[in-house]
Amino acid sequence: MLGKLKTRLLRTHNAIMGGLESVLGSESRLSSLDALEEALVSSDVGARVAGEIVDGLKDSLHLGKDAVASRMRDMVYLMIKDVEAPLDVSVGGPPFVIMVLGVNGVGKTTTIGKLALRLSLEGKSVIIGAADTFRAAAIEQLEIWGERARCPVVKHAHGADPGAVVFDAVKSAVARKADVVILDTAGRLHTKTNLMEELKKIKRAAGKEVSGAPHENLLVVDASTGQNALSQAKLFNEAVGVTGIAVTKLDGTAKGGIIVPIARELKIPIRFIGVGEAAEDLKDFSARDFVDALI
Repeated sequence: MLGKLKTRLLRTHNAIMGGLESVLGSESRLSSLDALEEALVSSDVGARVAGEIVDGLKDSLHLGKDAVASRMRDMVYLMIKDVEAPLDVSVGGPPFVIMVLGVNGVGKTTTIGKLALRLSLEGKSVIIGAADTFRAAAIEQLEIWGERARCPVVKHAHGADPGAVVFDAVKSAVARKADVVILDTAGRLHTKTNLMEELKKIKRAAGKEVSGAPHENLLVVDASTGQNALSQAKLFNEAVGVTGIAVTKLDGTAKGGIIVPIARELKIPIRFIGVGEAAEDLKDFSARDFVDALI
């Protein structure tokens, strides 16, 4: 995984290391720390975290590049290590119910498909609930993934009540003795209904059939949107309580550092990272691998 992650985070890595080289190559290293701080901020680690990192490096600038980079790696690792927590679908249910959240365009439906395929290959029986009834393309996309993962997709007509889809999906999983239910949800509504209220309704619908469901509220955010990803995480967490995060589209962006402020400020487990389009590119988040690829 590390090799591919390094490739995907290369632009972010180059930006940060370029900032570090500017500092170490300057006659006045302390006064040139702004270059490194700017590189960190542009990589979306956030101004506060960037300031902390720069302050923590001031007394080691007399050392060589490798030593300074090693110190920076250790600092960032300590900031994010506590959110490394792979998803465990054996701790609730059965069925273990996953409600997947996120605004349109972050890769939510694709993440659901990859997760369903992954769980299916692990020998789990999976049912997908197509509860984003406001976007017909989402339902069609899930059906394609359902065929690939060989798992049924419970759907209603376009525009149907999402809560009814959720109820039927969970009820079907109970009847079939399925291991996992993955519920897609809307990222935007085509009505005047408030999105967060709709999500709360869906959450209640899941709990009617299985006690404690949903067992996981998995939020999908797009790394390339930078600080917007952090804002979305805060909003969804306040509304429905996010229990895990998947960070997608780490490939091809210079903003991979967004994982750091998400971990530092929210302290919500990061379950997965997306490093490419292929199904196998949905990876468990490893704090050490991430830091080694970043710096």
